Amino acid sequence: MRILHAMHSMSPESGGPAEAVRRLAQMAQRDGIYEAEFVTLDAPDRPYLRSEVLPIHAVGPGRGKYGYTQALDRWLEKNLERFDGVSVHGLWQYHGYAIWKACHGRKPYVAFAHGMLDPWFRRAYPAKHLKKALYWEAIERRQLRDATAVIFTSAVEAELAPTTYRGSKWTSCVVPYGTTEPTGDCGLQVEAFLAACPEVREKPFLLFLGRLHQKKGCDLLVRAFSDVYGNDTGVHLVIAGPDEGGLKPELLSLAVKVGDRIHFPGMLRGDAKWGAFYAAEAFALPSHQENFGVAVAEALACGTPVLISNQVNIWREIAKDGVGLVEEDNLDGTTRLLERWRSLPQVEREAMTARCVPSFRQRYNAKEVPKILARLFSDQRREGLPMMTSNSGLVPR
Repeated sequence: MRILHAMHSMSPESGGPAEAVRRLAQMAQRDGIYEAEFVTLDAPDRPYLRSEVLPIHAVGPGRGKYGYTQALDRWLEKNLERFDGVSVHGLWQYHGYAIWKACHGRKPYVAFAHGMLDPWFRRAYPAKHLKKALYWEAIERRQLRDATAVIFTSAVEAELAPTTYRGSKWTSCVVPYGTTEPTGDCGLQVEAFLAACPEVREKPFLLFLGRLHQKKGCDLLVRAFSDVYGNDTGVHLVIAGPDEGGLKPELLSLAVKVGDRIHFPGMLRGDAKWGAFYAAEAFALPSHQENFGVAVAEALACGTPVLISNQVNIWREIAKDGVGLVEEDNLDGTTRLLERWRSLPQVEREAMTARCVPSFRQRYNAKEVPKILARLFSDQRREGLPMMTSNSGLVPR
């Protein structure tokens, strides 16, 4: 079986979905489940492509954020027949519409929503929502209606999505795709991280790892850290990730009391990223919206407790398994989150840490996801797929 993944960008700087889909393809090919190729709207001279081992066809750049380009249509016309199905990642951009045009009535495709139907965006960006509502009626609604499945990465995401656009219809499939367990020597990985952030050697620290973006609650984390740890000179905060929007100066301005204990090592990859998770006291993500949170699963895989908001859509499982703390996504909630962690007795921290890896292996190990995706495109009956539903009820199997 050969599956095409279509994304706006596969650049590591574009965020968690690109990394998660990259691992999905690597697992599928390693285990002989299917062969994967990618088509993206990246320009063919993007630096990351020079070291990429996966087959990525970069046909961009397209126009603006939407990414319109006829080059994608031409590529699909020549190559679509080579694939058994297409997996579309993300909404509201031209690659989704191009896949719908090419596949409609001809080839099965699925759509990963990646949180883009969450009603939070409607509240946070009302002007953009009005434009999206027009696009929804003209294009996006049909793309999702005609998909073999619209894939959500948590039950909460699947529950919230239909509330954004009333009367929408699609077939849902919940696949908590998670991530893979780290491999290699954790001691060497910690050293790789400390080479990138030497300021925290032999010092306790909290870790944020992800894009620096207002949605992620980075400002809440910095303000809460300043309030809770302002007089505790022993604890540091590491904020690791790409800063394409230039948020760092604003964050530093919020950290007058603790500015020398907040560190920005930039984007961490490979051993340095895993070393950061291993070395941290806890991973913090007070996000305003997170359909899954791959970094949360990565932290658990390294045995690191997580401090998250109740807008990270796997928060129920985190609380149930006792592998982290959960509060609301505002300053009071984030402050309580850090206060609760700071006051947690050492014996309870150790017990929480011990539960992290078993929780990851039970819930977020992604080794089964390629098999689920392959079954969606097979001619066999879709037996055993997780939570296959429509907006009006269960889909008959």
